[in-house]
Amino acid sequence: MDIIVLIGRILFGILFLASGMGHLTQLDGMAQYAASKGVPAPRTAILVTGIVIIVGALSVVLGFFGRIGALLLFLFLLGTAFMIHNFWAVKDPQEKQNEMAHFLKDLALAGASLVIVHFGTGAYSITDR
Repeated sequence: MDIIVLIGRILFGILFLASGMGHLTQLDGMAQYAASKGVPAPRTAILVTGIVIIVGALSVVLGFFGRIGALLLFLFLLGTAFMIHNFWAVKDPQEKQNEMAHFLKDLALAGASLVIVHFGTGAYSITDR
């Protein structure tokens, strides 16, 4: 059963590794979107969050200070849910539905991150169980 925890960590981390790389490789476009959502210093925010997401994901996947990595992901997800996916402020019904789906996805992933913060990364971890 220990391998299941490792597979879960890898699957969880893939999303954040891809997202973090998107932040870094699509910096200008993501910064424009963040600016449209009222994010202060959007280019810097996208760069910093991209790095935070990658560090958090690698930390969880490798089990190297995984609780701290999961906490970083939790904080990122909470901020993103409320600042970027604020569906309650959207007028267009289709866009509102899309933002609500992303908001709820971020909350679910934030909950999963908290589970990792509490229980650790388990078997096959470098420093953290």
